Amino acid sequence: MKTAILVDGGFYRKMAKKHFGEKSPVERAQELFSYCKRHLKQVDHYTKDESGNKQYHYSDLYRIFYYDCPPVEKNVFHPLTQKTICFKKHPTYVWMNDFLKELKTKRKFALRLGFLAADAAIYTLNADVTKKIFNRSLKIEDVQEEDFSLSLIQKGVDMKIGLDIASLSYKKLVDQIVLISGDSDFVPAAKLARLEGIDFILDPMGHPINDALQEHIDGLRSYYSSTPSSSIDSKT
Repeated sequence: MKTAILVDGGFYRKMAKKHFGEKSPVERAQELFSYCKRHLKQVDHYTKDESGNKQYHYSDLYRIFYYDCPPVEKNVFHPLTQKTICFKKHPTYVWMNDFLKELKTKRKFALRLGFLAADAAIYTLNADVTKKIFNRSLKIEDVQEEDFSLSLIQKGVDMKIGLDIASLSYKKLVDQIVLISGDSDFVPAAKLARLEGIDFILDPMGHPINDALQEHIDGLRSYYSSTPSSSIDSKT
């Protein structure tokens, strides 16, 4: 079996930080590579040795496709501090550039980069903080800088994922596609892949998915934890 692994980069980085903590660009890139390789293990295909131990079969890796955007470079005004932040000098800008450079050195990795809509980059109050202000459990003068998040809009990433799923499926380049994402926008692409006979596996890394996406996949599999319940879902 030949497998292609597609990674929604923004989603992976968010969930990896939640499950595995903060890491350097080099460490995160190696973690991603190791995480993807765990999906090559065919959990439903194995033989047993003389001692009765399971000897699993492994898929051949076609390629890991990583979809993301380079970091924003523009200056963004912060409404609380009343200061303009230059993101070219921000630590996250350096980290992201180093991370993407590291991925480029990995064997079997293909980067598919979109772009961030710079004009739409703004700081917004976190939803829980906004709720507290309106229910009067938090005074506006007590709002802190960390109560704001930078709102960014990705362009071109979802389209590239959909096109690659279609291309891999129509050209019969792989037998299986593993998508690491939690986005229900990929339902049409998943349906197309299955119609073309591709085994379509979703890895939402513990993120809840809606019924529409659950319906149109062949398996649900995550490796963010070593416990059996979160490593393999019953649908696989």
